[in-house]
Amino acid sequence: MRALRRLAYSTLGLAYALIVFGAIVRISGSGMGCGDHWPRCYGSWFPPLDQPTLVIEWTHRLLAAITVAMVSALVALAFAKRSESGVSGRGGVLRAASLAGCLIIVQALLGMVTVRMGNSAAATVAHLLNGALLLAALAATVLRTGGLGGRLTDRATPMRSRASRGSAAAAAIALATVLFGGLTAKIPGANSACTGFPLCSGSLLPALPAQHVQFTHRLLAFLLFLHVLGLMIGFTRRREAPVVLRAVRIAFALICLQLVIAAAMVSLQLPPALRSLHEADGVAIWLSLFTLAWLARFTPVPGAPDQSKASEREPLPRGASPAHSMAVIVARGAIS
Repeated sequence: MRALRRLAYSTLGLAYALIVFGAIVRISGSGMGCGDHWPRCYGSWFPPLDQPTLVIEWTHRLLAAITVAMVSALVALAFAKRSESGVSGRGGVLRAASLAGCLIIVQALLGMVTVRMGNSAAATVAHLLNGALLLAALAATVLRTGGLGGRLTDRATPMRSRASRGSAAAAAIALATVLFGGLTAKIPGANSACTGFPLCSGSLLPALPAQHVQFTHRLLAFLLFLHVLGLMIGFTRRREAPVVLRAVRIAFALICLQLVIAAAMVSLQLPPALRSLHEADGVAIWLSLFTLAWLARFTPVPGAPDQSKASEREPLPRGASPAHSMAVIVARGAIS
């Protein structure tokens, strides 16, 4: 399992770098840096790197090819170790890795569609959405190997339903915020439609369509800030598991950093290279909140019985007398 965990961590890090580099492609306008050719660049696998947009797009495609190879290796290793405990079956590593394998193929195909459609906004956002889902599948793979605070179990404890619903809602809001951020970067004029921060050109109700897109992105970000703040306060008061508290605090810190970066982007007119930090942190927020939702669902409440271990115990024999049943329960408690 250790080898699987290490490979899953490496693949997740590489996929994250791929998504962030895709943001650099969008921000720098390099989406058509290789023309309308795919997968080759102007008909060549190794084109002359004499134009900045070509270098950026070609590097992005190279990262994508390496990521495909890494995900394929992860699926192959999980399949080779399918006989080990926690790898195959429901909740196993193999299922999560296989899902990532399917999503990386879809990601490559969407990359082709994006190029063939002239880097349109719809294709770009679909490409970004699938990339976010790919990250989630790889994060689930890491969690199922016991990384990121995860546990080698697939059974949710019923006592976590309230926390898991709130965390899942936060992850959904984060994903919508990331997608609207990608839409803001692609729709002409939307990126610079709102001057000032936090209001849009000094107005709470923007009038122009381009302003609506960017201001919706901002509203989602503020909603996410308030929601995660509420989760953090509630989790602290209820004394949730340390791993859950750590995850929500990390997510909240990333959200605070994101608001600072957003304010700096509007106020200081940061160059494209620094503006990509906004996308990088946004994707990190999505990843952290997906991890939080997972941990909130599968981590037992402190002091509560571990349902995953209880489910592994053999049932009491049918027809057993009350005295015999009580003796078995006491014996199990002494052993555990």
